[in-house]
This record gives sequence, structure tokens and C-alpha cells, in this order.
Amino acid sequence: MVQLPHKVPSITLKSMMKVNDYQKKALRTLNPSLSKSEILINGVMGLCGESGEAIDIVKKHLAQGHKLDRENLAKELGDVAWYLAETAYALDYDLESIFQMNLDKLAKRYPHGFEKEKSIDRD
Repeated sequence: MVQLPHKVPSITLKSMMKVNDYQKKALRTLNPSLSKSEILINGVMGLCGESGEAIDIVKKHLAQGHKLDRENLAKELGDVAWYLAETAYALDYDLESIFQMNLDKLAKRYPHGFEKEKSIDRD
């Protein structure tokens, strides 16, 4: 099981899928007629679209009194993951590399964990 920081709620993982395995499986549904530049465009537009669908669920919860639709929000996060996998592929990156690059950036920015001051005064 993944160890999370003490302030993060506990998450039960059903299985430990490798992120690059996800990317390979997800890309089986990639439109084979698209060029790499078309895949990039589709991926970035898809990320924006699916992120918009995710925020719409949260907006309805916060501003319109709906119950938070956690399952639908989780499905939208899955769609975001698909477009992330596609966009990374268009850039010739695997997801593990993308995730590691992000962790490296965060470790440099917040070497001791999140600090409000470092968040406000970023270089």
C-alpha cells in the first residue's frame, strides 16, 4: 500500500497498476489515423475539456447545492488520465517519466513539504 503524508486521507487501492502499463493499454484506443501533431492537439484539448467537466461537477456541488457526485468525478479523472497518456505519447514521453519530472520539480520547490511562503514567492 502507498504511504501518504499524514494530512492526506487514506486511500484503498484495489490493485497496483503500473502507470506505464495504463498508458500502453489506454493508447490501444488512440485514433490510428492521427499524426503526432494531431494527437498532441487532441490530447491537450481533451485535457481542457475533461478538466472542465470535472470542475462543473464541483461547481454544481459548491454553488448549486448538488450532492458531490464522487463517482462521476472519479470517472472524469479517468478521462483526464487518458488524455494525459495521449499527450505524453505525442511528446514521446511515458507517464512514469512525466510523473517523475513533476515530483522532481515539487521536491525542488518544496524540499520540506508544502510551505505557504514558497507557494506565494515562487521563482
